[in-house]
Amino acid sequence: MAGAAAACAGGLVHRLKSCGHQNAATIRLPIFLRCLNVPQIPPEPAENQTPAIATDATADAAVASAAPAVPELSPAACAARLAELFPALFATHAPQPLKLRIQADIQQRAPGIFTKKSLSIFLHRHTTNTAYLRAVANAPQRIDLDGQPAGDIADEHRQAAVAELDRRRAMHDARRDAEREAQRSANDEARRARAAEEEQRREASGLLRAFESTTLTRANFCALKGLTEAQLDTMLTQARQAPPPVRLEARPADPRGPRPPPQQQQPGSRQRPPPNRRPAR
Repeated sequence: MAGAAAACAGGLVHRLKSCGHQNAATIRLPIFLRCLNVPQIPPEPAENQTPAIATDATADAAVASAAPAVPELSPAACAARLAELFPALFATHAPQPLKLRIQADIQQRAPGIFTKKSLSIFLHRHTTNTAYLRAVANAPQRIDLDGQPAGDIADEHRQAAVAELDRRRAMHDARRDAEREAQRSANDEARRARAAEEEQRREASGLLRAFESTTLTRANFCALKGLTEAQLDTMLTQARQAPPPVRLEARPADPRGPRPPPQQQQPGSRQRPPPNRRPAR
């Protein structure tokens, strides 16, 4: 079908040329081919001509390769760089409420320094800090890059900061109470363990004294105490290996000798006041 249409179109062109209709053939030939649904073959480019699309892509690739890549900064490095560039906002001793859409202002004032990812990570960490939330809850206005007021803080932003501070305070109090309760339980458990160990040591010591002073046979002594011989040997070994009880050392004697006891006043007698001694002249 396509071959027949092409042959017919060629014959029509030949007749038009022979009749002197050069322009008519040139204009009506594409219309005729479209009516016959014959695909048109685009003209081949010349040897020195390159497609426009390829040229644009090559130019974009060249520009991208020539532009230096912006390094990804860590949050600490990003904070230090912002403090150098905008000290009125980021070099203060306490954080200040940031102007809304401050990230766009930073990219406009300092192009090619921060990537969108690194700046977003830093701003998220900065604005969720507890000190920053306190500033939003208490400060009246937001601050721009030059340290100037940049609008009042909205009530919903202030209420959200207060609610987050309350939530963190409650979590901190609950964690502190849990730590105190765990410490108290550990101390009580250690105290009970020491008391049980001391009681066991006293029982073993009393058993050792009773065994050493008894006149009963070993079997009768075990029957009296309700112990087996193996249990008796274990308790006696523990009593013999236990450290001696700590004894308080006596206070050293006074080198000046014993002091005389204070004189007791007889009932009904009046104590004489000490004589007035005049100072020597």
